[in-house]
Amino acid sequence: MVAKTRAQMMEETRAKLIQAGRKAFAVKGYAAASMDDLTADVGLTRGALYHNFGDKKGLLQAVIDQIDGEMGERLRIERDRAETTWLGLLAEYTAYIEMALEPEIQRIMLLDGPAVLGDPSQWPSQNACLRTTTQTMQALIDEGTVRSVDAEAAARLLNGASLSAALWIAAADDPNAVLAKVVEAFRSLASGLLKVED
Repeated sequence: MVAKTRAQMMEETRAKLIQAGRKAFAVKGYAAASMDDLTADVGLTRGALYHNFGDKKGLLQAVIDQIDGEMGERLRIERDRAETTWLGLLAEYTAYIEMALEPEIQRIMLLDGPAVLGDPSQWPSQNACLRTTTQTMQALIDEGTVRSVDAEAAARLLNGASLSAALWIAAADDPNAVLAKVVEAFRSLASGLLKVED
């Protein structure tokens, strides 16, 4: 049997802490999640948490980064499944808005994350999302599907509208009722970008 390297052991420790944090934040919420409990659940110490993430807020950021990556992959699949670039864009945004119903995403990404880490539109992951959406908008403009508008401005407005919708759903007393209204309104709003044939 080959002994694990220090790097492998450190990576395993990080993965255990992220998994424990993810579970605790989803079930109890960030404020109620005890660092002692979540480290004890995986047989580690608070020192391991501090060493790897600095503090509980650093662990939350790592959990959000992991969930965000998973969400991004799910959205890519939705986009790629569509028949056209435009329908792919709509499918991607609709799927993002619908994810606000999922308890883990709702609690960690849309309620606790913004409360602890600030405005989600300023999170590092949003820059990559914005770049991708801007490129998609430019492709839609170039192919004549979308009006000749500034691609980045259109991307920022669509991203802002979808984030606002997801935050509204997550905080609503009846998220399902809000979702139905939001998806219809979002699609109507987005369709205003479509080029109208003369």
